[in-house]
Amino acid sequence: MRIVIWWIRRDLRLKDNDALSYAIDLSAKVIPLYILDPKLLSKEAPTRKQFLFNALHSLNRDIKKYGGSLIIREGSPLEILSQFLSETGAFSIVAEADYSPYAKIRDQKIAELLPCDFISGLTIHPPDAIKKNDGGKYTIFTPYLNKWKSLPNFYQVPQSPKGIFYSAELHSLLIPDEIQIPLFPASEIEAHKRIDAFLETGAIFSYKVNRDRMDLNGTSGLSPYLRLGLVSSKFLAIKTSYILANVGDNQDQMNAETWHNQLVWRDFYYSIMNNFPEVMTRTFRKNLRKINWRKSNSDLERWKQGTTGYPIVDAGMRQLLETGWMHNRARMITASFLTKDLLINWQEGESWFMQRLIDGDPACNNGGWQWTAGTGTDAAPYFRVFNPVLQSRKFDPTGDYIRRWVPELQACPAAFIHSPWEMPETIQSKTKIFIDKTYPKPIVDHSEARGRAINVYRSSKEF
Repeated sequence: MRIVIWWIRRDLRLKDNDALSYAIDLSAKVIPLYILDPKLLSKEAPTRKQFLFNALHSLNRDIKKYGGSLIIREGSPLEILSQFLSETGAFSIVAEADYSPYAKIRDQKIAELLPCDFISGLTIHPPDAIKKNDGGKYTIFTPYLNKWKSLPNFYQVPQSPKGIFYSAELHSLLIPDEIQIPLFPASEIEAHKRIDAFLETGAIFSYKVNRDRMDLNGTSGLSPYLRLGLVSSKFLAIKTSYILANVGDNQDQMNAETWHNQLVWRDFYYSIMNNFPEVMTRTFRKNLRKINWRKSNSDLERWKQGTTGYPIVDAGMRQLLETGWMHNRARMITASFLTKDLLINWQEGESWFMQRLIDGDPACNNGGWQWTAGTGTDAAPYFRVFNPVLQSRKFDPTGDYIRRWVPELQACPAAFIHSPWEMPETIQSKTKIFIDKTYPKPIVDHSEARGRAINVYRSSKEF
């Protein structure tokens, strides 16, 4: 009996799974294997790790419907796979390709020693597929986007498996306990419920307008599911392309296009990580590698704990602490505040986000931080410094997001919710919100901090 090992990594789904489809084409008997890699697990945020365990439980239940069971092993992937090949008599291993520096080194070694095929599927188009006409690599998003859209349309999504899993008596470790995360139930079914809610109920047609409003539910909430492959980005691109091809209203077209472009941004950041792996450990822009960052553990800790005295910054950071997730606009605001207002190295923020985010993705997290800090490939200009008060007024106009995550400001009048330090003493007494007692005064003056940041960045560029 010819047996294939389906080595599951970041594709915890049965639908639209190119690696699984490839394995099925090779053999009628497929063994699903997930390896708990201590090197990776040690770096996972607590919420992200629990989301993984929950997703494994869900995937195992789905696999059992098709006559098999998910095999769990723990240890070095090379050692586990070598042993598993001997144990099962399998002739091949199939896995979805990954592009992080660790994954590429790991997979190259495995491919040299074991019969293993790595199948594209983590991104919509493989990172090497988008090249300039001269073969060069893109570092600016807009020309990348244009080239991306010029490629052939996506092929049909693979069908679900039908009774192909091998149910031999194989030893498997128990999956760590399933502890539900209320905001993010970890299952392929839940991912598709969210897709239907966002795409098919019309929420996508208000995406451009509402996506930055932190007080509204204007995003899809799919990022944790994309992170572990409970749904594929290709599937979302196919669904969105169909909408774009059939929508007539210009406004709806613009909103859907904005959402579609977010999927391309994800591909872009994976392309950057794949083609310029140095971005994962240092500033991409050579002329900004000598920024004289401030070192202040106390300021960094106040930022992490959401006690900076700027309500919109603190709301975002407390949302992260409590839920393991943060609204994307809040990510931009808090990142700008750390790197520009506090002038603390973007890598401190990048690391903290990866320690807390349920959807923490190395490529996208790095890309977002370097974009905001102005140090990356296609980055915001170094002199762009988000004003936290203006951002708050624009994207949380009534202060609902702030009041949700900074409860000590619940009684703050709307006129002062974005800058409570401006409240007269009479209003402080009336609301029982005393600045520097009930709620901290600002850690820094934004206007002064902005000038300092621009001067420091400019000085770095002159080296």
